[in-house]
Amino acid sequence: MKVISLVPSITEALFDLGLTENEVIGRTKFCVHPAEKVKNVEIVGGTKNLNTDKIKSLQPDLIIANKEENVKEQVEELMKDFKVIVNNTETIEDNYYLLKNLGLIFNKEEKAQVFNLKIYEIFNQVQLKSKVKAAYLIWKNPYMTVGSDTFIHHVLSEIGFENIFKNKTRYPEIEIADLNEADVIMLSSEPFPFKEKHILELKETYSDKKIIIVDGEAFSWYGTHIAKCENYFKNLIDEFN
Repeated sequence: MKVISLVPSITEALFDLGLTENEVIGRTKFCVHPAEKVKNVEIVGGTKNLNTDKIKSLQPDLIIANKEENVKEQVEELMKDFKVIVNNTETIEDNYYLLKNLGLIFNKEEKAQVFNLKIYEIFNQVQLKSKVKAAYLIWKNPYMTVGSDTFIHHVLSEIGFENIFKNKTRYPEIEIADLNEADVIMLSSEPFPFKEKHILELKETYSDKKIIIVDGEAFSWYGTHIAKCENYFKNLIDEFN
């Protein structure tokens, strides 16, 4: 089966499940893992600006898209000619079924189950001893955070962080003053590339708060990626326990 993935984390998951470059025939420019394999796969644009003509020329048997990451109109155009699965992964349970379904589609059920079990093992073992109030920032100018209906929120919650913006939805804009309740301010490495200089900027307002850069992929890449983040999460919570 020839498949085009329009979602970086799903591209990674397909290769992790054992698919080859002969099966994954198209990906976005943001599909960067696993590097040694995706380099041989045709690029079909970005997640938000797909080259639909190129996708059509590749004649895939299946296209995998995501409700949040891809543009609805472009996905609907592809649906006229191809079988398209539109994924929407919000919770850890959603992620379980995403991997389970990919396993079924590609006859990789056992591998999918291994990854699912590893993810649950990580979340069972890697836990803060007490709740830590966190603000997780994904963007600057304006500052943007995550609400309770996001995958990032659920990953935070699983390891014991309390999202101070849990009463909000999606990715709301906030002001610096809104961060006052947080015990820790997390600056994600993506989609905005937060750096040390941004920590210093926030320290001007919150000199006593813990402000850290966190690995955006560990928190936002659903699929198989979390199964590889055990050491990262352990080291992270060691800073608080």
